Amino acid sequence: MLTAHKIKILQSLDKKKFRQKYNLFLVEGNKTIKEIPNSAYQIQDLYTLDAEKFENNHSTSYQVSPADLKKISFLQNPKDSVAVCEIKEQKILEGINRQLILDGIQDPGNLGTLIRLADWFGIKQIICSEDTVDFYNPKVIQASMGSFLRVNVVYENLEIYLQNSETSNIGTDMAGENFYTFPFPEKFNLVLGNEGNGIRPEIEDILNDKITIPRFGNSKATESLNVSMAAGIILGQIFSKK
Repeated sequence: MLTAHKIKILQSLDKKKFRQKYNLFLVEGNKTIKEIPNSAYQIQDLYTLDAEKFENNHSTSYQVSPADLKKISFLQNPKDSVAVCEIKEQKILEGINRQLILDGIQDPGNLGTLIRLADWFGIKQIICSEDTVDFYNPKVIQASMGSFLRVNVVYENLEIYLQNSETSNIGTDMAGENFYTFPFPEKFNLVLGNEGNGIRPEIEDILNDKITIPRFGNSKATESLNVSMAAGIILGQIFSKK
């Protein structure tokens, strides 16, 4: 039942400290929610405008009014349902040939889009620096469009992780080699940097190679590409050669 106390708890889940305190995060929208039982995540409670749609679901479902759904939704225009899910334990998957390494990504929309891109190109794992935006941020979950269910996202000390990696570390840099002619190895860590500052110097020192997307236009107004846009271009080029 959606009590005032429960509403207060759910509303607090927009902040990382409360997600960690309760070990919970929210997922919105029937399409994504219906995929959760086939993933590694567990639904604790489900609040929906139409409980009949989840009659065969093993979670506890509660039918609520549009007004109550709006109270617990983080969307300006709430969808049909909100699932309260348990945060799962972080574990690095071994034997991954290709993965994204994110150094200080701060925008939730960018992280969500990068997760969606990874899912699209069959990349099973993303390793994030410890200061990258929280994976369970509602805006990240929403932007991933359900792809968070299929991509393993973990947080590590990148300097230690990359130093110990046996896979080639390839990072994006404005002064890097033209990525269109760069011979990508079969196994790689694609390192993407912070939206404003790029890859931090101590991580740059660990890179085996640096690549850049060459500019073909003459306009100087566009100084750089959005990190998720750049990742999409690079991954598209890599996999076009596979």
